[in-house]
Amino acid sequence: MSSENLHWALLESIDSPEDLRKLPQSQLSSLAQQLRSFLLESVSNTGGHLSAGLGTIELTIALHYIFNTPEDRIVWDVGHQTYPHKILTGRREQMKSLRQKDGLAGFPKREESEYDTFGTGHSSTSISAALGMSIAARQTGSNRKSIAVIGDGALSGGMAFEALNHAGDSDADLLVILNDNDMSISANVGGLSNHLTRVLSGNLFSTVREGGKKVLENIPIPGFMEMARLTEEHVKGMIVPGTLFEELGFHYFGPVDGHDLSALLPVLKNLSTHKGPCFLHVVTRKGKGYFPAENDPGKYHGVGSFDTSTGESSNKAPAAITFTQVFSDWLCDMATEDKRLVGITPAMQEGSGLVDFAEKFPKRYFDVGIAEQHAVTLAAGMACDGLKPVVAIYSTFLQRGYDQLIHDVALQNLPVLFAIDRAGIVGADGPTHTGAYDISFLRCIPNMVIMTPSDEIEARAMLTTGFLHDGPAAVRYPRGSGTGKIPAKTLKAVDFGKAQICRQGEKIALLVFGPLLAAAATVADELNATLVNMRFVKPLDEKTINQIAKNHELIVTIEENAIAGGAGSAVSEYLDAQSININRLHLGFPDEYVEQGGQQEILSDWGLDAEGIKQSILNCVNQQLPI
Repeated sequence: MSSENLHWALLESIDSPEDLRKLPQSQLSSLAQQLRSFLLESVSNTGGHLSAGLGTIELTIALHYIFNTPEDRIVWDVGHQTYPHKILTGRREQMKSLRQKDGLAGFPKREESEYDTFGTGHSSTSISAALGMSIAARQTGSNRKSIAVIGDGALSGGMAFEALNHAGDSDADLLVILNDNDMSISANVGGLSNHLTRVLSGNLFSTVREGGKKVLENIPIPGFMEMARLTEEHVKGMIVPGTLFEELGFHYFGPVDGHDLSALLPVLKNLSTHKGPCFLHVVTRKGKGYFPAENDPGKYHGVGSFDTSTGESSNKAPAAITFTQVFSDWLCDMATEDKRLVGITPAMQEGSGLVDFAEKFPKRYFDVGIAEQHAVTLAAGMACDGLKPVVAIYSTFLQRGYDQLIHDVALQNLPVLFAIDRAGIVGADGPTHTGAYDISFLRCIPNMVIMTPSDEIEARAMLTTGFLHDGPAAVRYPRGSGTGKIPAKTLKAVDFGKAQICRQGEKIALLVFGPLLAAAATVADELNATLVNMRFVKPLDEKTINQIAKNHELIVTIEENAIAGGAGSAVSEYLDAQSININRLHLGFPDEYVEQGGQQEILSDWGLDAEGIKQSILNCVNQQLPI
């Protein structure tokens, strides 16, 4: 479909929010239709996050229309919903490069635009950041506004409530907008609710409210002012569901229909002049305007390219089994075998592969919301009393539960298995989601066991190994598929702490941790090198390392993790401790963030494909020893 057929003329006249603010309010609904159409067409070609953005079209227009962005700061939580924001802030033509190498990021990114006031990718950070900006404005004498836009899912994160608690006590000029697209409160949205919100946010009510305070403060009856405050709060609570936020120190307004510009605009206009912390409850619908996404927003949360007429993926090739699917199958099989198994996820049921488990074992499935810290300590508590928890979590999100992992699980040596998905390169999601650090931050923790399967068969076996281990264990595996091997339905463990010599060569030994084994095998054949599938980062197979060091002149470690503190560092630390002097080359991620792009594309850029590994070895050899 062409832009002419979709009538994007109005949208194409908007190159910045300044252009948007020149439009008469009567044209904004037409703009919303065009923006929704453009977003759908754009994401259907590139892939990306769809449902959330379709749900924030009107809210995005209203925010940029009322507030003086970028001087006024809008902080978006997580960032899945910011594609409309990107389109309206001068990046419409760049949408064709979305999430591609050197292209537009899928999340807000400060380096990309002055309108992206805070970089995100993990959830529940917006209120803290916007509060910080509000305090900075006050300290520097600026009158700019700070607005945090947070979804009901992100609001489940503990950090959001920590920020709300602070903000309510700070008297900061902060507007928090709850984008509620999943709460049962939705039924309350309608003409009456919209009208009440306009009234309560208006100047008349605020003037009466503040004047009333001054009168009541002068009444010499102990506790009278507090009684009046509670009366107001609870009367409002009978009409609108904001008592919690009022208790935290916010002025609550809402709920208001987030797709009704005639309701949104006057409320935001009123709130733009309010002082102190305000909380606006906006109700939207994920996938708004595209029936397949409205009907199944989870399926269209993150998509590849697809046919807009059917909603079906454009990729017709049958997909190979993924590591996530291997985990999903193993989890159900092990749960059948062992009644003590419980599965825990911090709001990543689909992404982490727990859909089947949740259906088959609903009483043993726990989705704790976006609360990684709670997920880890919940598992620790379960393990204390005889259960065998499996925490399914992305590498990038495990970072958020690090204190709990050390203090609550490892220190007490509790049998919790961490199934770490998206370890290594994640591709289009970019640096906020890259699993580049888990080996580094896990291996320094006493009692931890860390396994790196090279393929799908090993992944299943290592999950069994970790589950049977009487202490904390982690199995890290990458996004997507591996070699295409399909594991048997057995629950057999691997030899604990033992590496596997896959090929015997001369002079050079390749010690591989994880799925880069296949690429390294090609290099080992070409260079007549020894190839070792290390399998365990911790405990290291020291016996095999000693054997390799005696018979080779160069040890090359290969991992899909940061070199600093990674598996290669563990090998070097052991060799140094044993006073073993041998040439070494560590291949992995250098001290830089891994940007977005295709997984194979990034592996090639970082020299972690077969050709890159070979070239790095040859460069090292030419400098150190004859081959």
